[in-house]
Amino acid sequence: MNLTLRLRLSFMMLLQYFIWGSWFVTMGNYLMKTLQFNGMQVGHAYSTFALAAMISPFFTGMIADKYFATERLLGALHLVGAVLLYVLSQVHTFGNFYLTLLAYTLCYTPTIALTNSLSFALLKKPETEFPGVRVLGTIGWIVAGLLIGFMGIEDKATFFIIAAGVSALLGIYSLTMPHIPPKKGQSRKTVVQILGLDAFSLLKRKDFAILIIASFLICIPLVFYYSFTNAFLNEVGMINAAGKMTMGQMSEIFFMLVMPFFFKRLGTKKMILIGMLAWVARYLLFAFGDNEMLVWMFYLGIILHGICYDFFFVTGQIFVDKRAPEHLRNSAQGLITFATYGIGFYVGNMVSGKVVDIFSNGENMHDWQMIWMVPAVLSLVVLIFFAIMFKDTTVREEA
Repeated sequence: MNLTLRLRLSFMMLLQYFIWGSWFVTMGNYLMKTLQFNGMQVGHAYSTFALAAMISPFFTGMIADKYFATERLLGALHLVGAVLLYVLSQVHTFGNFYLTLLAYTLCYTPTIALTNSLSFALLKKPETEFPGVRVLGTIGWIVAGLLIGFMGIEDKATFFIIAAGVSALLGIYSLTMPHIPPKKGQSRKTVVQILGLDAFSLLKRKDFAILIIASFLICIPLVFYYSFTNAFLNEVGMINAAGKMTMGQMSEIFFMLVMPFFFKRLGTKKMILIGMLAWVARYLLFAFGDNEMLVWMFYLGIILHGICYDFFFVTGQIFVDKRAPEHLRNSAQGLITFATYGIGFYVGNMVSGKVVDIFSNGENMHDWQMIWMVPAVLSLVVLIFFAIMFKDTTVREEA
């Protein structure tokens, strides 16, 4: 790979995920502590990302690929996003905040696919070269968390302003990337293909159907972590919670590297079950730990993120790729993404917001032990369902 090109793509990924990590982790704490939003309002705010994830495939699949150069569209979306992020730092009522955040997530979510497709178009061997580029995205997320935590601005709108500045920088930087013209020669994708609905035929296979159902269900308790962990850690008195939460992304990198070793020895089912068990353990650690003698339980719960994410989501994506016929692989990945990051995250945000409100003690204080027991029990139920119903028919070595 050309070193200059690799550095340019890596820097793009660093900025792309720095922006996301700047606001996504700490927004719940800011909304609850500073703007005094309740749990349902925080859930609705986070659900905008799920709504955007369901809508953006139409944009990237039916419009962007056909009519716009990738680097120009990427730049335009980030420049508009920069303006919207700054507006988010200035609004204080729920209605205005929700609508602005929805507009921003509709701009940001397509850029995830666009940065990937731009990289694939420029790399000669993306199957071997892309992971080295993409890992800078995770590092960007870590750097954002460390910076926000170090500055002590987890309950201030300043992190939106920082994200706006970096978004503007990436918008300008994207316009300098090599030209990737629109694919005018390609046939127009249908709605069915974009959403992966033509992969519904695979649901006739029990193992595939069970995986899709379990993936959707596990996203409901999963959202508790993404939406409320930072608010929880700040409420119990942890200093630099955002910085310490980056240990989760650090463990994600480690477990991604060791996944092939475990895959050959455990296979799909055991890997996914371990991932689900890690979710149960994480929530129990949060429920029964404290910020004094048992603070190690909080740290362990954060570090388990690598197993939680890699062993479940990445394993599931690999299984789908191996189980689906070649002509349906893209559609199958679209289906599992729609079921998890779309519908699963949306339902999860509604449920988590309601649970947080139920166990609110007033004056912005919460019974976090009871709150964390809910996703712990939900994760355990999904684990039992998957353990009983799923039969691993794939060949371990192929996976």
